[in-house]
Amino acid sequence: MRPFARFSAALLFILILAGTFGNATAQPMGSVVELESPVATSRALQGLLRLPVRTGTSPAVVLLHSCNGNWRRLDERWGRVMASWGYVTLTVDSSLNSNCRIAAIELAQDAYRALNFLVRHPAVDPDRIAALGFSQGGWLVLSSVERGSIERTATNKFRAAIAFYPPCRQFKDNMTVPTLILVGELDDWSTARECQNLVEGRDDYGISRDPGQGIPIKLIVLPGAYHGFDAPNNAAAVSFLGHRLEFSQAATDQSVAALREFLTLAMGDEKIAKETAK
Repeated sequence: MRPFARFSAALLFILILAGTFGNATAQPMGSVVELESPVATSRALQGLLRLPVRTGTSPAVVLLHSCNGNWRRLDERWGRVMASWGYVTLTVDSSLNSNCRIAAIELAQDAYRALNFLVRHPAVDPDRIAALGFSQGGWLVLSSVERGSIERTATNKFRAAIAFYPPCRQFKDNMTVPTLILVGELDDWSTARECQNLVEGRDDYGISRDPGQGIPIKLIVLPGAYHGFDAPNNAAAVSFLGHRLEFSQAATDQSVAALREFLTLAMGDEKIAKETAK
C-alpha cells in the first residue's frame, strides 16, 4: 500500500471511531458538586457533573463506581463519552467510606441521593434519568430499581438501569425499569451464570420469580472477557482479591455500542442520537 493510501486508511479508521463515540468536540469539562446542601446525612456525598453542549433540558445518567473507588477515572472512561452523546452525567464519589470489604448496603441510598440532586437541576429532564454502575456500583444500581423497600420509598424514580459485571446473586424480586446487564464470559467474580439465573428468575434454591412478571432484563455476555473489561489500566491482567481483572478492547467496543443503543431506546433519545451523529 502506498504511503498516501495508508494515511487515508488510518484517517478513515479514526473517523469511524469518532463516530462510534459521538461528537468528539462536545466533551465539556466536569465540575465537582456537593449533592446535598445542607448535608442531609452523616456521610457527605459529592460527584463530578458534566453538562452536554446542547440547548434545553437533557436526559441524565448517574454513574456509580466499583468498590475500589476511582470515581474520576470512571468519569473519564464513561462520563465524558456519554456527555458527548448529549447526556448530563453525574459520577458519584462513594469512595470515602467504600472499599471492597465494606457491606455495599451502607451505600444503598447513594443512587437516589444523586437522583434527587439531578431532578432539581435546570439542565436535566427529571423524567429521564438512568443509573449506571460497575461491579459493586452495578449491585447498587440493581438494588435501587429492584421492587423492594429502597425503590418503594423513593420519591423520585429512575427511567432505566445498566449494570456492568455486577454481583447478580441475592436478587429475588422484579426490576421496575428497563435493565441491561453486561458481564464477561470468563468473569470469575461476577459470573455470567449467576447473571443468567437472575434474568431467568432463579436463585440458589430454584425459581424465585414468576415468568413474565416485572420488566424484562436484557443480559449481554461478552465473549472472552473478564471482570473490569472496560478499564484500560488493566491492560495487563491483574489479580485483585483473588479474581482476574483484564481490559478487553473488543468487549469495551461492544459495550459502548450496546449501552448507547439501550439508552436511546429506554430513554426515548432518538433526537439526541441524530444530533450527536452529525
